[in-house]
Amino acid sequence: MNDVLPNWFYTAQQTRELDAGIIAEGISGFDLMQRAALALWQNLLQRWPEGGQISVLCGGGNNAGDGYLLARLAHQAGYQVQVYWLTDPVQLKADAALAWQAALTAGVEIQPWTEAIRLQGVVVDALLGTGLQGEVRAPFTEAIKAINASGLAVLAVDLPSGLHADRGVPLGMAVKATLTLSFIGLKPGLCMADGPDYCGELRFAPLADLPRARPQPVAERLSMALWQNCLGRRPRAAHKGLFGHLVLLGGDQGMGGAIILAAEAALRSGAGKVSVVTRDCHVMPLLARCPELMVKGVEQPADAAGLIAAADVLVIGPGLGRADWGLELLEMGLARKVPKVLDADALNTLAEMGDAGRALGNTAIITPHPAEAARLLRISTTEVQADRLKALQRLVERWGCAVVLKGVGSLIAGPDEQARPPALCTYGNPAMATAGMGDVLSGLAGALLAQGLTAPDAARYAVLLHALAGDQAAAGDQRGLLASDLFLSLRQLLNQRDSE
Repeated sequence: MNDVLPNWFYTAQQTRELDAGIIAEGISGFDLMQRAALALWQNLLQRWPEGGQISVLCGGGNNAGDGYLLARLAHQAGYQVQVYWLTDPVQLKADAALAWQAALTAGVEIQPWTEAIRLQGVVVDALLGTGLQGEVRAPFTEAIKAINASGLAVLAVDLPSGLHADRGVPLGMAVKATLTLSFIGLKPGLCMADGPDYCGELRFAPLADLPRARPQPVAERLSMALWQNCLGRRPRAAHKGLFGHLVLLGGDQGMGGAIILAAEAALRSGAGKVSVVTRDCHVMPLLARCPELMVKGVEQPADAAGLIAAADVLVIGPGLGRADWGLELLEMGLARKVPKVLDADALNTLAEMGDAGRALGNTAIITPHPAEAARLLRISTTEVQADRLKALQRLVERWGCAVVLKGVGSLIAGPDEQARPPALCTYGNPAMATAGMGDVLSGLAGALLAQGLTAPDAARYAVLLHALAGDQAAAGDQRGLLASDLFLSLRQLLNQRDSE
């Protein structure tokens, strides 16, 4: 339900600040808890209309309060309801204690959790909230194992228990939900790294208007509503010279497919002129596939100097290889002071430069996947994935350019953007895990640069278009999608505009 998610992400701490601000402006904490329970109940009925039975597992925080109040609503509706607690309700405080008393008074059956209990119906995970920082401990570990082993539908309250709200990684273990209903502020960990695999379907309930005084969001959620008009309409007197000359460098021996995909993506994405510098052996396949391309076969990189000098924008890396041929082209491209996109082997070569590598400048874009990001930062891929937002910021600082950190929940940020949060993409699908997708993204980003977008804007819009095109082309399928299948959808999306 990406289309109804909010446009901003807030950390767990920021969400607590928002919650406190809402209360300070006149809505009580217990009222918010009742609203959360009602939203949970409505979503449960919508998602599982043939239900009739729920098992609610409650911990010791406000999530538990939401669970107790949901149990009361289900009980009043005639559902068979069983609540199991892992934190003795007599220890609950404030609003959570009131919620427990309300469920108890309504006649809800409440008993302590034991491993012998057999869960039934829809399981409601109200165990652990956003405050969890260390690894999950007993008895919650046993309860989470039981939920995941039950084979039942699972509704997670705010976030799956055990999932880090900000980083999207399980803290030892986490509940695998069928549906997660998040409140107040959308947490980034729900939409990146491992988060989507634990959240299942993600829905959002605001519960109340955000307070007037609020923190700076930690990230922007990319959406077409905010981006679909960023290129503007072309004048009737338009000609190709107005939309940039994009030159792509790549396609060493045996790697022609990557440069073909990147070049065709650039053509389909509106660049005025697209030229390719590649090995002689790839000239005929490129022209056979796309006669609209201008292709120069070079065996000696120096022969590409004139074409590189004529470029308004460069894309360097698709099929570039790691041999001397590719290294020389990369050096020539880096020396040309024009906007550029670096991907694939261009990034691997940059990483090998180490301290000899240079800041790329605020007109450049790099598009590393997690392993490439790890090489660029000289850390492990696990470290990158453990805190993707931190890795993104480190990449921006190290290379001084716009960065796309690819993966589930691709992240984008540029240098000198203190007043602008990074962007996070919630679109895309598993069928896009196939060869050539990154090459299409590189060509698309280069075409947007050629049409005048800044590097940070081109990076954001390219990621959004690429992911949405992948969703359209896959049409719900999990396998068999080709990178070239995105081209038609890219053209359609680039021409999608709101009414004017």
